[in-house]
Amino acid sequence: MAAVEVVEYEELEGPVGRPHLRLVTFESSPWTVQQGRPVGERRAARARMLRRRRRTLVVLAILAGLGVLALPGVAFGGIASSGLSSDLAQNATLAPGMVYVVQPGDSLNSISRMMDPADPSRARESLVRELDSSVVVSGEHVLIP
Repeated sequence: MAAVEVVEYEELEGPVGRPHLRLVTFESSPWTVQQGRPVGERRAARARMLRRRRRTLVVLAILAGLGVLALPGVAFGGIASSGLSSDLAQNATLAPGMVYVVQPGDSLNSISRMMDPADPSRARESLVRELDSSVVVSGEHVLIP
């Protein structure tokens, strides 16, 4: 290994201000050699790592999408288990003009209690008049009088 050193000095007889070049040699190399895998192998390993990360992100996005789809319809404004839309399921009373979908296990008494918790007997009578029957079937749409 060799290096070039610029030495400036004044010569009394020669041209003034010109640098003088001198060859300098070293017994040991001043540069350290980097040990490790070759560059091609490191680039290939990095490309594999990036592909794994992309695949992982795609799988996580798919799982998150399936998780959102698994939420009940109430979260998206659908029908709750009580037969009411999600905004009305928060409110326990049924107002006149609303349409109620009868759920399994519902009866005229349970619907009348949702209509008027204070006096369900009057609400039951108005339901019987509206339906012309004292029986409700699950899945039936009842217009609240």
